[in-house]
Amino acid sequence: MAKLNRFSHCLGFLCIITLTLLAISPNCNAALFIFGDSAFDVGNNNYINTSFQATKFPYGETFFEYPTGRFSNGRLVPDFIAEYAKLPFIVPYLQPCNHHDFKYGVNFASAGAGALVETRPGLVIDLKTQLGNFKNVSKLLREKFGDAEAEDLLSRAVYLFSVGGNDYLFPFETNSSVLRTYSPEQFAGQVIGNISEVIQEIYKIGGRKFAFPSMWPLACFPFARVIKGGDYGCLDQITPYLKSHNKQLYNLLQNFQKHLNKFKYSLLDFYSFLEERMNHPSKQGFKEGKVACCGSGPYRGEFNCGGGNFSLCYNAIEYVFFDSVHPSEKVYEQFAKQAWSGKLSLKGSYSLMELFESNHDLV
Repeated sequence: MAKLNRFSHCLGFLCIITLTLLAISPNCNAALFIFGDSAFDVGNNNYINTSFQATKFPYGETFFEYPTGRFSNGRLVPDFIAEYAKLPFIVPYLQPCNHHDFKYGVNFASAGAGALVETRPGLVIDLKTQLGNFKNVSKLLREKFGDAEAEDLLSRAVYLFSVGGNDYLFPFETNSSVLRTYSPEQFAGQVIGNISEVIQEIYKIGGRKFAFPSMWPLACFPFARVIKGGDYGCLDQITPYLKSHNKQLYNLLQNFQKHLNKFKYSLLDFYSFLEERMNHPSKQGFKEGKVACCGSGPYRGEFNCGGGNFSLCYNAIEYVFFDSVHPSEKVYEQFAKQAWSGKLSLKGSYSLMELFESNHDLV
């Protein structure tokens, strides 16, 4: 009961902080709407019946000093991007105290979610449901501000996604028959197809500026090593799916930019960025690139941080991975800085700073 009361108190405190920031934040150039999975979920899963929650120690301890629902020791990429864009923390869509303002944007992401409805059904808010929640928000914005102002806000906003990783991990976790039914290109095509539909729906509503990290090098994550078992090497079988995803996503966004009026995108090379830190941690300011800070078993790859018999490192800032699946706050901050500046932008795409600081007539 004490832990529950502490968590409830923390959520109440977070509401107060959020409302205070909304009250004092200056006018921003563009709102931020966030979609995806646990890399971007800042607390939506706190409000649904699921085991995919980061509501216990040690999550959040480095920065917030209590768990907020973020799968990290501190802040996530959207938190840093909001800071750089002079926005307050973007609130979870399901947070009760958001009061349906949304003029700074809102976060729809759900830990464990994928682009496919077949990925962890009943336990997550899948991407198409997140799209439905965005449609509700767009209606509320029109009711509150009128059509003209709402359309201007939606066209200037940046739409930030992190989705797909769970779609590729889930079949390997469950030894699904889908791995024998489809080639990596075919399966990635289904994932990209769903992402494409969501982008087009947001575009119809008024969205013009989209941002995606590339798929991560999941094969050598601590959790993937546990799935591999045996010698706990990398789960190399997943890599063709990830590389096909990245290739198809690149082609999709380039095609949209060519054929959709005023469509602009930022595609960020998270694959190489994270692979470099995993393989050469000392060059990037870390001491450990393969073992997680929090978890159990080989590489601390058992996904039980915050529950059960887990072990915890002494200093999370030294680790690339905080738990078996998620990077530490320091990694997210480094990524956000490079994504903002354009260092990670793949050919043909804009930096996040350029997307935010431009108006909807960006050329």
